[in-house]
Amino acid sequence: MNPESTLARLQATLPDGKLPSSYGVYFKNTLVALCHALEDHILQTSSGDDLALKPLVLVTFQQGKWYLQEADRYFDIAKASRQVVIGAVADSGFATHKTGQLENVSLIELDELDPIIQEWNLIILAPTYKAMVLCRELTAQEYLPEGKPEVDTERKFYGLWSFDQSLVSASAEIFIEQTRHYNSSLADSLLEIHHEILATVGPPLADISGVVTRIVTYLQSSQQQMVAINRQTRDLWELEGQALRVSRNLNANKLQAFLRMAQRVDERDTSNPTASLQVAALSETLGQLLDLPALQLRRLRLAGLLFRVGLVSAPNEVFDRTSDKFDEGTLSFWRDRSFIGSQLLQAMPEISPVAEIVKHKLENWDGSGRPEGLRGEDIPIASRIVGLVACFQDLTQPRGDRPALSLTEALERCRELSGTRFDPALVETLGNVVRLADMGLMELPTRPTQLPNIWLEDLGDRTQTATPALTVDS
Repeated sequence: MNPESTLARLQATLPDGKLPSSYGVYFKNTLVALCHALEDHILQTSSGDDLALKPLVLVTFQQGKWYLQEADRYFDIAKASRQVVIGAVADSGFATHKTGQLENVSLIELDELDPIIQEWNLIILAPTYKAMVLCRELTAQEYLPEGKPEVDTERKFYGLWSFDQSLVSASAEIFIEQTRHYNSSLADSLLEIHHEILATVGPPLADISGVVTRIVTYLQSSQQQMVAINRQTRDLWELEGQALRVSRNLNANKLQAFLRMAQRVDERDTSNPTASLQVAALSETLGQLLDLPALQLRRLRLAGLLFRVGLVSAPNEVFDRTSDKFDEGTLSFWRDRSFIGSQLLQAMPEISPVAEIVKHKLENWDGSGRPEGLRGEDIPIASRIVGLVACFQDLTQPRGDRPALSLTEALERCRELSGTRFDPALVETLGNVVRLADMGLMELPTRPTQLPNIWLEDLGDRTQTATPALTVDS
């Protein structure tokens, strides 16, 4: 650890030289989410005009990279704070932003040789609570053997977080002293504010460290999983690129005909015209989370694109009302749609595994589904995935007199069917994806990683004009 770093200086102040248990190596997005949560707390709790109860916020942005992404956010944070001090390199662009013009915002233009430019720190001191995140990115040597990652989400930081008043106060004093050679009068002013805050009595904040520990652990494990997925996807692209070059076979025209059928079904469904793309994309994501092999992922993606092919000759009411409004004939057709689709696809033996996925999409976890009443693990995993995702995606779009549901509402509907219609483990996996999207750690995919050329040629403006789906409520 660099002896000049904030982390090292804090460690030197501790009686036993031992940093808190939260100290470790974290992925960037884990720390971003934690900082956002602390910043949101400022925005949610620092209301009113009582300046004495508002927090002092001390922050450094690693080489200015972070601030440029959140400049407007800090404008609101500054208005909810007593004082904000931001350290960034001179060319970060902060000085020309409106936040930098606020009276209670002080800028520190960090020297390029100052070790603190490798750090990303957030320290919050208020009479009612103290909180901080301190971190420093690994050096190129510490990233060995792979070396420094090219993908931003794979970057790692030594870091810690704490709500302990003594630790946060000690870190604040270290921060303030680091500013002294830049602006001694500012350092004196900050020390005065610091002491005033420590002397101000406010209502105690409930101990939330246990909750935060669980959240951070969840975020970190999820990020680890997502990094693995991203690496697997890159490998998959390479493998599929090789496969595509050697698999342009005589069956291409027949497969294109099936894909055209699927497109026509989507075009008829004016309330959900990109269903096949979105189901294929989200099914692929769940398959990656479950670490399915490359060949199975490829079949899963194609099954997602073709899962509605059985509706090619469906009556119009299938697309303009919910199934509880169908007449008996339409309801019978609707119940057999997956079997009908699989029979169509069986005309091409080369994709019979895909036909089997489509065939068993409507099997239920408790054995009450169609067409064969398969139960539990006897249902192919890919069929379980497509069945769950298709239901979830459809719920996020309007259907007849039923309005589109939010992601959370659609997930809750699926949870209600967990253990009866859907595999409980898959519902939980889908829930993890939705939570990651809700936290801003990922975007739910709207198109699979690769699309057949025929589909790409005919997309037109449908993906732009369709009602957006699978989006997180703001």
